[in-house]
Amino acid sequence: MIIIHDADHVFVDAQTESTGTTLTVTDVVQGIGDRAHTQAAASGAPLDAEVVHLDATGCVVTPGLVNAHHHLLQSAFRTLPGTRGVPMHVWLPTMAAEYARIGIDPELARASALVGVAEGLLSGVTTVADHHLTWPSGADTVGIARATADAARELGGRLALVRGSARDDPEEAAASADAIADALVPDAPHGITADGLFQLAVGPAGVHSDSEATFRLLGEVASRRGLRRRTQANEQVDVAIALEKYGRRPIALLEEWGWLADDVTLAHLCAVTDDEIAQLAAHGVTATHAPGCDLPMGWGIAPVAALREAGIPVGLGTSGGGSNDAGHLLADARLAMQVAPLVGPPIDARGILSMATSGSAIGLGRPELGHLRPGAAADLCVWDVSGVADAGVADPVAGLLWASPGRRPRHVVVAGRVVVRDYELVAHDQRSLAADLTRLLAARRAAR
Repeated sequence: MIIIHDADHVFVDAQTESTGTTLTVTDVVQGIGDRAHTQAAASGAPLDAEVVHLDATGCVVTPGLVNAHHHLLQSAFRTLPGTRGVPMHVWLPTMAAEYARIGIDPELARASALVGVAEGLLSGVTTVADHHLTWPSGADTVGIARATADAARELGGRLALVRGSARDDPEEAAASADAIADALVPDAPHGITADGLFQLAVGPAGVHSDSEATFRLLGEVASRRGLRRRTQANEQVDVAIALEKYGRRPIALLEEWGWLADDVTLAHLCAVTDDEIAQLAAHGVTATHAPGCDLPMGWGIAPVAALREAGIPVGLGTSGGGSNDAGHLLADARLAMQVAPLVGPPIDARGILSMATSGSAIGLGRPELGHLRPGAAADLCVWDVSGVADAGVADPVAGLLWASPGRRPRHVVVAGRVVVRDYELVAHDQRSLAADLTRLLAARRAAR
């Protein structure tokens, strides 16, 4: 059991907050304040179970953040020369050449995932959706997937691994997705392990790179196995390539190919029309906003307020180190709040924070994530707001985003276990993880 003492403020969800609170956590969040202790006793938790006390004086408690769109492999390829301030047709082959030079295999997947998941946990991300797009033909794809999943589990984070595709052979991609499902989530409902720490999904990179056959075959895998589907759509380059190749816009193609449905999440959506927004809403599609990628890549800004107004749940993601060199979701939440007025009405801090928590969780089909109501999955962050960067802040929840850019949580809890305590990982030394990846990359570059 974890008891979090004397929090100044608790953000339960977008509708519920509490002040001056002690929060008790068992296997699930049981409640807030005195009611928590009663419900914890009723939960059947052993009376002699270890009790962990976390001091939250001067702190705000929030649900764990859910990074709805990342590319963990790209943690090994940040600030790569030739990938900044260049058009997509230059960026893609530059990244691909470096992938080939380094070699994508389970060893690199593990080292990259350890760094990426650790970075996320240290910045409050308790669940990360990894849209893994790089699966060399003939590679040990099950080994790559297992290494990524094991790295996240070792650190104590939740992982939603998306078996993606980027110009892969359609039949090879589908066979790989089936093999990964058989190996990692055999008979698991919706591709989610019993402990909720691992989830499998599928999704091509987008209509700009993958064919109708790829979308349909991966869709069949998802249908047979009850997996979520995710892809990228309507970055400006995506629209341009779709018009050139097919004479159609991406949303129209996705509808034709069977990829507009309530089990589908679309990332980016920068260049969408009002009619396309209505179309997405009618099909029950969810969305992911990734401003930390879209702005530096020159793809535009998703009209988030319009999407939300249409009833489309919107989550938040960082994307990967090839385009956004930081996996800091709260920093990108701040960016999302700041740029929203450029494409529509402002969105307040609570609205953006709900995107980074419950909005992202909805897109993963995970109603137990992203909130601290009874029945939640016991993922939370404790943020210290007592320093000079927060002095004078009148609204501590708004201050989480407006003040102290780059802030990190003091403590992070995942599935009722402390995984970050006093700003450091519990299961690993972050400097060792960084050094291990650096040595691996240096050795491979030296050998080629």
